Amino acid sequence: MLEFKTVKIEVPEDCNVILGMAHFIKTVEDLYEALVNAVPNIKFGIGFCESSGPCLVRHEGNDEKLRQMAAKKAYEIACGHSFIIFLKNAYPINVLDKIKSVPEVCMIYAATANPLEVIIAETDLGRGIVGVIDGLKSKGIETEEDIKERKELLRKIGYKLS
Repeated sequence: MLEFKTVKIEVPEDCNVILGMAHFIKTVEDLYEALVNAVPNIKFGIGFCESSGPCLVRHEGNDEKLRQMAAKKAYEIACGHSFIIFLKNAYPINVLDKIKSVPEVCMIYAATANPLEVIIAETDLGRGIVGVIDGLKSKGIETEEDIKERKELLRKIGYKLS
């Protein structure tokens, strides 16, 4: 038996989401430490799917609403040792290096503020993430005006020098 499913992830305003795969029960605590050490005042919730033993969704965070949201979405995804992080007061670019350096982390599927769909394959053994749909389909190629706006935005939010 092979069945495909999708889980929709609506990212709340002023939040980002990171979806990845890891391999060990201590992942949830190691991700917590990586996040709090990456950005002062970051707020986040982590949901981590355990895929052996009791197969529970482990969860941590320093914001109760984001923690519960992450636990719920992780349970909907229910794939292997996947994890999901909802974060505020930081962008994925601020934390991805720290997350990737956690020894248990195997891969990152997405890091986005866009609506996300997780494509899941389910067999008799369990479930696995096949891939993700991150945001909307491209609508065209940027023009000179679009390039100017992109560059202005990056400088406005402080990621490039003026």
